[in-house]
Parts: sequence; structure tokens; C-alpha cells
Amino acid sequence: MQTSPALRSFFSVRYDLIDTGSALPFDLFVNSSSLKEREKFVRIFPSGEALSLDDLENLRKKYLQIYIPEDQRSLYMKSLVQSDQRDDTQKAHVIKDSALEYLGRIFDGKREFSTELLEAGIEGCREVVENMVDLLGEYGIDDLRGLISNLSFHDFYTYDHSINVSMYSISIWKAAHPKAPRQDLVNIGLGGLLHDLGKVKIPTHILNNPGGLTEAEYEQIKMHPDFGLELLLSGHVKVHHTIDVNVIARIVHEHHENWDGTGYPTKKREEEIHPMARACTIADFFDAITTKRSYSQVMLVADAVGVMKKFRGVKLEPWLFDIFEKHVDYVKSDIRKDITLSNRFDPTIPWAQLPIEEVKALASADFGKIRVVTEKKK
Repeated sequence: MQTSPALRSFFSVRYDLIDTGSALPFDLFVNSSSLKEREKFVRIFPSGEALSLDDLENLRKKYLQIYIPEDQRSLYMKSLVQSDQRDDTQKAHVIKDSALEYLGRIFDGKREFSTELLEAGIEGCREVVENMVDLLGEYGIDDLRGLISNLSFHDFYTYDHSINVSMYSISIWKAAHPKAPRQDLVNIGLGGLLHDLGKVKIPTHILNNPGGLTEAEYEQIKMHPDFGLELLLSGHVKVHHTIDVNVIARIVHEHHENWDGTGYPTKKREEEIHPMARACTIADFFDAITTKRSYSQVMLVADAVGVMKKFRGVKLEPWLFDIFEKHVDYVKSDIRKDITLSNRFDPTIPWAQLPIEEVKALASADFGKIRVVTEKKK
């Protein structure tokens, strides 16, 4: 039995992102009321029928905005990803918008957090990741970097960063395991998308503060892996039967563990850390220092790889990092040998200024000394 339009929620869609010439798997609606508090959605085109280009142009002339029911979002995303009428950047924008919607529901401080809210959010995120896997197809890590650079950013660091980490995690895992089954890619992608799930229990003013954290605030942030584990394995959350919630939980809990055992929350080391969590750690690190934010500068790719190489065998698994490096296009001679990142660098913090340090060799007595510098804007 179909839900009454009055009880359904809707999302707007651009006219240029609706396919023509084939049957639509979703309905099209318009809002016939000009009053926000009295919205009235009316179906103007049914699913199962083909929309011609003339039909679409007539709708565009007649209605300013068009809508699709929220419960048909997954059908819309899937049809878009499979469409040959759209380029990958357009498809990625829609997938990202959907991911923002689901992450927003999970992290929305205005709503009372509940198990039901989390379950719905996770299910939406699963559908997003399924479409990510389809979209990325044969994309390599470097191709993905170019795609991500074309996407707009959101004001809340956690959302953008989580989406990027999800996509990078999928690509890194494919590079390391070319014959990985699809469900492994979905699990690592979902783990990447939810890797900061525990932040739902951290105050927003701490999470989104590029101005610097106090030690007490940082210690609070470092609790988010434990919080995420608890939320997923509390015994109350029901997830889709294809999801390996134990694997997702380990990615969420272990993505800040370091290869040398100096990470948090439990100081696991080397093989004790789940392999997918190790891949997520590399994705987390790379995106945090290379993706432009509204309030921070980032590293050039060559410098980023050079800096990450200094953490090979420290924060990052050597074998997996070597595979990652081989799949990133950069000129080795472009790497600045005189900079590194402070050991206090943590991808979970929205740095207003990356804690870049300069290794300055002035004289034999001073060789290797480090001083903190502000990297000049390039």
C-alpha cells in the first residue's frame, strides 16, 4: 500500500539530472502550495513511464522545482549511476548529496538520537556505498582524487571528510586486493563512511572548531572510536543482512590505531589491527591533508605522499602504504624534503593550519632539529 503524499517526505532534484527516453523507476512530484508550513505535494509523472525530452522541457517551463519521494531516493541514485546520459562528476554529486542527507540525520543535534534513527541512517549509508562501488568501477586512487577535487564542500568537516574517506578506502582496498568480492568493497566503504560515527556523542562546537582544541577537548574527541563501537555493537542496532557489522565496528574502533602501537583507543599494533581499518587509516590521513576546506590550506600531492612516507611503519602499515603510493601520480623530485607533520597531527581534527614542521639542517650540531613553521600559501 503506497503512503499518502501528505505523510511522505520529498527531496528536490535538478531537471538536468532526470533521464529521458526510458521508463523512470520513481515518481515526480511538485509542491502545489507556496506556504512552507502547508506543503502539498502532487504527483505529475508516474514511475514506470518514459519521460520524453519535450515532456521534461514542458515541466521545466511550468514548474520551478520538481521533487522525488524520499522513499524512492535509492531508486533515483541507482538509475542515475547506471545512466549513460550523465558524467561521473554529476553522478558523484548526487551520491554525495545523498550521503550528506543520511549523515546529517545521524549527526543532527536537533533530533533526539535513537536506535531507530541510527538504523535508518546506516541503511541509507549502505545504499549510498552500494552506488559508490558501482560508480567507482575501475577508478584508481589517482582518478578518484581528481573526481573528489571537483566536488563542492560542506561546512561541517565530518560530513565531507567521511564521504571522501569512504571512497578512498574502497579504492585503496581494490588496489591491494584486485579480486576483492563486492561485499568487501561495500563493507570497507561503509566503514569509511561511518568511521567517525562516535562523534555523534561529541559536542558539535568541539568537532567543527578549526581554532584549536584544549587538551581536555582533544581527550574528549579521542573517545569517539569507543563511542562508535558501543553504538554499533550495543545489541540493539539492526542492520541489513548483507552488512558485516563486526567488520564495520572494527574499522570504526581501530582507524586511529597506529602500526607501531602508539595510537588510540587501545594501542593495538601491526596485525592486531583489522586490515580494513589499516586501509581506512591511510584514506583518513591522505584526505585530511590534501582536500581543500573553507578554512584551511592543504598540501600538494607530492608533499602529502612525502610526508606520509615518513609515517610508514609508524602510523601506517608499510605494505599497504607502498601499494597506495604506487597508485598515486606524483613527481618524486617535487617532494619537499625539509617538511614533515608533527606527531600530534590527527586527521580527526579540522585543522585551521596543518601542524607542518620544518627539518632544518644549519650546521652539523643542529642537524635534524625541527622547528614549527607556517607553510606559505601556494
